[in-house]
Amino acid sequence: MINKKEIILEFMKDEDYTPMKAKEISMILGVPKKEYNKFSETLKELEKDYKIVKNRKNRYRLIGEEFKEGIYRKNQKGFGFVKIEGQEDEIYISKENSLRALNGDKVLIEIIEEKNKIKSAEGKIKKIIKHEKDTLVGTFQKSENFGFVVPDDKSLGTDIFISKTNFGKARNGYKVLVEITKYPEKGKNAEGKIIEVLGEPNQAGIDMLSLIKEYKLPSTFPEQVVEEAKKYGNKIDKKDIQNRVDCRNDIIFTIDGEDAKDLDDAVRVTKLENGNYRLDVHIADVSYYVREGSLLDREAQIRGTSIYMLSRVIPMLPRELSNGICSLNAGEDRFTLSCSMEITPQGKTTSVEVYKGIINVTERMNYHDVQKILDKSDKDILKKYEKYIQEFELMAELATILKNRRLEQGYLNLDIPESKIELDKDGRAIDIGKYETSFSNEIIEQFMLSANEAIAEKFYWLEAPFIYRVHEDPDIDKVKDLNKFLFDYGIKMKIVNEKIYPTEVSKVLEEIKGKEEERVISTLILRTLKLAKYESENKGHFGIASKYYCHFTSPIRRYPDLFIHRIISKYLEENYVVDDKFIEEFKEKAEQRAASSSEREKVATKVERESEDLKKAEYMENRIGEEYDGIISSITQFGMFVELENTVEGLIRFENLGDEYFIYDEERKRLIGERTNKTYKIGDKVKIRVISANKLLRQIDFEIVK
Repeated sequence: MINKKEIILEFMKDEDYTPMKAKEISMILGVPKKEYNKFSETLKELEKDYKIVKNRKNRYRLIGEEFKEGIYRKNQKGFGFVKIEGQEDEIYISKENSLRALNGDKVLIEIIEEKNKIKSAEGKIKKIIKHEKDTLVGTFQKSENFGFVVPDDKSLGTDIFISKTNFGKARNGYKVLVEITKYPEKGKNAEGKIIEVLGEPNQAGIDMLSLIKEYKLPSTFPEQVVEEAKKYGNKIDKKDIQNRVDCRNDIIFTIDGEDAKDLDDAVRVTKLENGNYRLDVHIADVSYYVREGSLLDREAQIRGTSIYMLSRVIPMLPRELSNGICSLNAGEDRFTLSCSMEITPQGKTTSVEVYKGIINVTERMNYHDVQKILDKSDKDILKKYEKYIQEFELMAELATILKNRRLEQGYLNLDIPESKIELDKDGRAIDIGKYETSFSNEIIEQFMLSANEAIAEKFYWLEAPFIYRVHEDPDIDKVKDLNKFLFDYGIKMKIVNEKIYPTEVSKVLEEIKGKEEERVISTLILRTLKLAKYESENKGHFGIASKYYCHFTSPIRRYPDLFIHRIISKYLEENYVVDDKFIEEFKEKAEQRAASSSEREKVATKVERESEDLKKAEYMENRIGEEYDGIISSITQFGMFVELENTVEGLIRFENLGDEYFIYDEERKRLIGERTNKTYKIGDKVKIRVISANKLLRQIDFEIVK
């Protein structure tokens, strides 16, 4: 029989099908007697794969809604949760029902208890479809005849047994990379062999190297890829200048952080005779160098994005391109893909022109200096850039107009500070604080938002194959839960016909501006929102309150930007008359690359967060016993998290809350003392003492100071 499994499954999918015994199915499908045993084996295989199920009367049917696939997220205590794609709520899995699955495994679960008002749905893992990890990083603990690797990922749920023959050159207490040769089963630990010795845990750089190995990050470029990048040199190809709009005599600026090396956006603002503004956003024409299907392109697809691990960057493109010919360095001719917009004094974009350009950046500016010019706070800086002061004032004027218009439309101005972690020459954390931003950062942000929106809208109406940046509406149940919390502050978000509009969220953010509760409520709103992702279908962007949005402005460090540059370039070259073959081919590619870019972005976000957590724990290791003021940032079933002024967050477990038993009120997100009714809720100020910090566990513990 050809495709026996598919034939059986298709037969059972028929709406007239009722559960039948094996013999009955075989008769209807006309299975010859001599092939019945093979047919019976096929049924067993389908049953084993959880495609079909047999009831007590030995009748077969398709597996229904009670079985679902998802990703298992394991807690250190043994229980866990399964996240099912397209479903908001996770399924709780007890330790007994976990089938010894590891953190990150793809699993098939059976729903054994549906969700109700009191607790979430509960499931049982029936099958491990795919283990997420086949290698991991940990600390080697050596005995005379055997050893163990204790994984850095404590949620993994198992140490790795290492036989003496698989020690390699590992020393006791060293960080190692281990390959899993046998996964845990029936009470036995996983087994493995050491394939790389990373070094002593406190050796400079080993912590970041461990993260790189843990997530299999491509830390170096293949030699052939580097050679392909080198062939472009550092000078543009003059033959192509005639095909471009020459903007080399325009006054154009890059404005970035002081230590930025890959400069992919430059801007210019002029005032038109009709009172409107012209905003020119020039973006590095990376797609001119990174061609579809080239070695550079394939490598960029694999990486998906640049990853910023504090002092270490894992770039998407080799530095020969990212810091060289693609970087819009001042005083050097560079090719661009440019977007010029005419904008009214009310902030409305009335026309958009997209073109291939060539520019020569006038000045490389940084945020601090631009802010000093706007504040008129530094005489030396004002004198140095005297002839450009009006240029920056005009930029600030337009950026203010654009921001005010966005706020009116519901743009979510979430003011959540990022951490600024200062490292010494050996990479150890010596200071942590908030990353200070100013209005000069806002200028570039507003201009980039405008370009991204303009490009997305233009190519949406052209029905071009494209990758959009999508941020869907938040889940209404989550908004209702947030409203219960906001009630204590006398605030409520209005829900209309089971829908929340960005303007409602924006109103709340404006209402709490400058108040003590701003930080906490802003964070809770952020947690209520869905994650933004890349899709080939335009679904709008809730957080920006925009119907059309894409990522166009950072092709040096993000693959979706590079991909849509390629499409835009094709439309420009063909004078917007593009054949159906190209459209069909790139629609399929857009779908695939949007999905892979979203996955790579998740990995990058996780690595960047873990590198920060690691350094914060390292910093606090030297501050055990010290006391700080903090704010309760979240409350869970196992304790509460407190965030300090310097952005460091630590956990206060129930046993460190004093000599009282606390009840967790999940609905109001608070803890209530059983004896005294003492209440802790999100946003409360508390005084804490640091009682432990562990860099390897990326964990910090506090206790309440009475």
